[in-house]
Amino acid sequence: MAKRKREPVSEQLRRLIRERGESLAEIGRQTGVSHTVLSRFLRGERGLTTKSFDRLCAYLGLELRKVRRANGA
Repeated sequence: MAKRKREPVSEQLRRLIRERGESLAEIGRQTGVSHTVLSRFLRGERGLTTKSFDRLCAYLGLELRKVRRANGA
């Protein structure tokens, strides 16, 4: 069976923000994360603080979970 490459969390978040179809200004108003910060994050120019990351995840209904690997790790 071929190994599936996991998409990094930051890329998943970028993809979900884009798929949402809302303006960055609206997401910024709803989350308190500046649209400038969001824009630079989406372009890969900067990361997010944990506070901004938490706010975006809450807004998008995301949560992290551990995925069991085949080797039990």
